[in-house]
Amino acid sequence: MANNIACERPEPDFTLAELRGDSARMAPHWTVHAVAEPAPVPPSLIHGVVVEPSSVRLIAATAEYGG
Repeated sequence: MANNIACERPEPDFTLAELRGDSARMAPHWTVHAVAEPAPVPPSLIHGVVVEPSSVRLIAATAEYGG
């Protein structure tokens, strides 16, 4: 039978300021490579899309989408 002893975590040995400083020093090591924007797909290549009539009316009634 296992012991059911509650374990408390000790307080960390660092402060939030120290953690932020460590993170700032590590930031240059975390490089993000540029990703090319995907090219738009021509409508002629889109097949099999079905839009319900109620959705068409909803979008048509929205000025931002050409209402």
